[in-house]
Amino acid sequence: MNNPVGAHVPVAGGLATGGLKYAAEIGAEAVQVFVANPRGWALPEGRPAEDEKLRARTDIPVYVHTPYLVNVGSPTPDTLTKSIAAIRHSLARGHALGARGVVVHTGSSVSQTYDQAMAQVHEHVLPLLDEIPDDGPDLLLEPMAGQNNMLCAKVQELGPFFDRLEHHPKLGVCFDTCHAFAAGHDLAAPGGVKETLDALVATVGEGRLRLVHTNDSKDPCASGRDRHENIGAGRIGEQAFADLFRHPAAAGVPFLIETPGRAPEPHARDIATLKRLRDAV
Repeated sequence: MNNPVGAHVPVAGGLATGGLKYAAEIGAEAVQVFVANPRGWALPEGRPAEDEKLRARTDIPVYVHTPYLVNVGSPTPDTLTKSIAAIRHSLARGHALGARGVVVHTGSSVSQTYDQAMAQVHEHVLPLLDEIPDDGPDLLLEPMAGQNNMLCAKVQELGPFFDRLEHHPKLGVCFDTCHAFAAGHDLAAPGGVKETLDALVATVGEGRLRLVHTNDSKDPCASGRDRHENIGAGRIGEQAFADLFRHPAAAGVPFLIETPGRAPEPHARDIATLKRLRDAV
């Protein structure tokens, strides 16, 4: 199985210049970037020269993560409007820089009902999927850790999303190991990874898993707490990540770390660990 191993990279100094420099320092074979402030609503224009540098690196798969504030399930009209604009912006910027996918959190209903929130998903996200050109990035749904009226935490809860989004061909899944563990998928237990990914495939179909966020967890299974730890240093442990590389659903899928630590040593070590586990398969 050929799984590129990479990381979410900082882009100080330019989206490509800074991001690719950091990727080289830590040995990343794939990268994920923000194209806007992750904790704000501003939607900056791209820098064509930087976009082209990243687009030209066809040897490095690129992914975009939408801002953390995005929540299509929000009952607040202003938040909903800004969320849709932010997703559209990330998709357009992702297309400009040749990204394979744009990751979006599945969100929370906050104070409204689940059905009301999911109706918004259908009404507002399906048109975004239809806007994506054939050579544009996929929209990758990332289930959450399970707290605060989250619309999707367990992989089985992706089913209603895919139903309401009509199993659109540009729709995929980003599987975050820390989120899944926090939501109650015991990846550390014998057979836990296989059981979880089997359930994911049974829910959304083959070929929909298009990215894995490989993060260990500071907290125990079913904690509902999304606190990432370095690979092998948390409650999930190395064996689960080795099992991920072995599962057929993950064949060829990039694995990206979002682990703690300042550049570059801990991230280089995490990537080296994942490469060792991958190469042992």
